[in-house]
Amino acid sequence: MNLLRNPLLPGFYPDPSICRVGEDYYLVTSTFEYFPGVPIFHSRDLVHWHQIGHCLTRPSQLPLYGTLPSKGIYAPTLRYHQGTFYMITTLVRDEQYDHNVNFYVTAKDPAGPWSEPVVVEGADGIDPTLFFDGDQAYYLGNMRPDPDSAGGSRYIWLQTLDISTGKLTGERRILLTDGALYHAHAPEGPHLYHVGEYYYLLIAEGGTSKDHAVTVFRSRCVTGPYEGNPRNPVFTHRNLSRNSAINSTGHADLVETQNGEWWAVMLASRPDGGNYRCLGRETYALPVIWEEDWPVFSPDTGRMEFTFPAPQLPSQRWPAQQSCEHFDMPQLPLSFSLVRTPDLENPPYSLTAHPGYLRLYTRPQMLTECSCPAFVGRRQQHLSFVASARMHFSPKRPGEWAGIVMLMSAGYQLRMERGLIENRPVLRLVSCIAGKEQVEALLDCPAQALVLKMESVEQCCTFTVAQIDSSGFAGSWQILAQQVDLLPYSTLEANRFTGTFLGMYATSSGQPSDNFADFDWFSYQGIDQ
Repeated sequence: MNLLRNPLLPGFYPDPSICRVGEDYYLVTSTFEYFPGVPIFHSRDLVHWHQIGHCLTRPSQLPLYGTLPSKGIYAPTLRYHQGTFYMITTLVRDEQYDHNVNFYVTAKDPAGPWSEPVVVEGADGIDPTLFFDGDQAYYLGNMRPDPDSAGGSRYIWLQTLDISTGKLTGERRILLTDGALYHAHAPEGPHLYHVGEYYYLLIAEGGTSKDHAVTVFRSRCVTGPYEGNPRNPVFTHRNLSRNSAINSTGHADLVETQNGEWWAVMLASRPDGGNYRCLGRETYALPVIWEEDWPVFSPDTGRMEFTFPAPQLPSQRWPAQQSCEHFDMPQLPLSFSLVRTPDLENPPYSLTAHPGYLRLYTRPQMLTECSCPAFVGRRQQHLSFVASARMHFSPKRPGEWAGIVMLMSAGYQLRMERGLIENRPVLRLVSCIAGKEQVEALLDCPAQALVLKMESVEQCCTFTVAQIDSSGFAGSWQILAQQVDLLPYSTLEANRFTGTFLGMYATSSGQPSDNFADFDWFSYQGIDQ
């Protein structure tokens, strides 16, 4: 039996949205403060996916300068209409959500390039979606009923949209209020579908953690009134224990296959060591059937499972992602990201300055700041893993550091870095918890060329180094620190919407510098449990 295996996209790939064009399926997820923004994936069987690009690749599309952790790009929606792809999302700029920008970009080819943003003026709230009903386009979002209302109090609203200009037209319709939702907390992530005689409104509610849920309403008219499914919420894991194998399920989007099967993608999390998560919120999928004109999610078990019988579609596999990146291409791999938008006139990295190497410049920006530091990394995708890199770095003055990092946010990270202390070359492990830094381990490190390695087994990590002499010979592995507890860097402790990134970085700690670190390769391998 062919199986669909969850998570569909392991690691920090939250808020999935999906659409089908003929026999091809496309999916996007949110990215928050990371650049490029909104990765887009392609599949032909709903089982095997490969990344084909990003929707937001230019500073003019994604100005993340100074963006706080877990702000930036929130839940996107991907739709296709009359030969054009539309990706709509929210750029969240501050803690109060007072200066959000809701916008969409378009493309004929989903691999890009995508257009400049079309801003929807006067669009309140977050998590926008587009709905096309014949030739009419609708904007659907959520909003606080008044600026002083509680954070969990929101309305779901609908308004016609001139898709060519981004102008809202006609009357704004409130589809769902707190009363209709029976005191549901944080209604968000709305999507609309026209199936048979009904328009179906699918939303997320309960917050994006353990109480997350999928709720559905229907109406014979797109503007309502909408009636709730008496079985709401129609899908949730809130009734399971916090440390169940999969939790926080919600924020769903539906797709119908060309054979008439229905599936939903949604986010969920894999806890590790209790109610802790380092992977962040991931993308999952499950089957959906229709009974009595209502959708039924995971009809056999009512739960998200790690495997389901695959859709009845021809299998289409893609080349496996490389476990070791040698930086021998003119562009970064699609799986690698930066933190916030770089200055393209003075970029923090180069793939051409030393061909076959990733060069990171020791810029003043630091990983503990809300800036764009010299950092290039990829998502942690397994509960246990080994990540390593070969680095050549010769610090010239105190404050210049380079190495590898386990990054949850600006305030939560573990850095394995080489630099100078009183003109003595050292390697150290630095923890940063709630913005407070502490040196956890230190050893002498005379070699300029190193292989740095972090090996995590569940929530314990060991950091080791092999120093390479002038003849290119790597010495034996030295332990810098072992059995380091990773729980303080989880999403629960950091109170973040993102997941862990693993990568390389360099800094001059606020001082001018013309130095750099060269990375020959970066390797990531998941460890099966």
